[in-house]
Amino acid sequence: MIVSHSSLYSVPALTMLSLLLSRGFCQAVTEVNRRSYPTVASFIRTYTTTSPTCGGTYDDEASVVSPSQLKAMLSNRNVQLFDVRNPDEYQGGHIPQAVNLPLDTVEESLKLPPESFKQKFEVKAPGKDDDNIVFNCRTGVRSGEALAIARQMGFHRARHLKGGYVAWVEQEGN
Repeated sequence: MIVSHSSLYSVPALTMLSLLLSRGFCQAVTEVNRRSYPTVASFIRTYTTTSPTCGGTYDDEASVVSPSQLKAMLSNRNVQLFDVRNPDEYQGGHIPQAVNLPLDTVEESLKLPPESFKQKFEVKAPGKDDDNIVFNCRTGVRSGEALAIARQMGFHRARHLKGGYVAWVEQEGN
């Protein structure tokens, strides 16, 4: 059998090139996560983590709050309510006591030290063991995404408003 000189080096060269490219990609992903670019990190997390259910929604009883439950929590002042819609949507109408925490900033905001969180949002920073954290959005989709992010970060008792602001307005008015 005759083996050409170039074929001896093609397999190791391809392997080396593959390693360099994958290592470069890994370093790029690590750098993006280190700098906390939420949109890229969220995109990568979407394709590298498993969803709690098909479609990534949280609709079980322990994950949702109904509008009537939220109303009771608000009247007792026993809720940390975060509206994850964009600022313009929030300004167009929101649930009383809700703090605007846009979805693309949820992860970086929840990582803030408590003093920085309070200074930025003018409310106490949520704790990982708090059972009164509720996310809301327009219909419940983005709040489910925020909930997934929060749970991945250790906020296992957080919940979201089923049906979002639309359900709130239909039931409670605003």
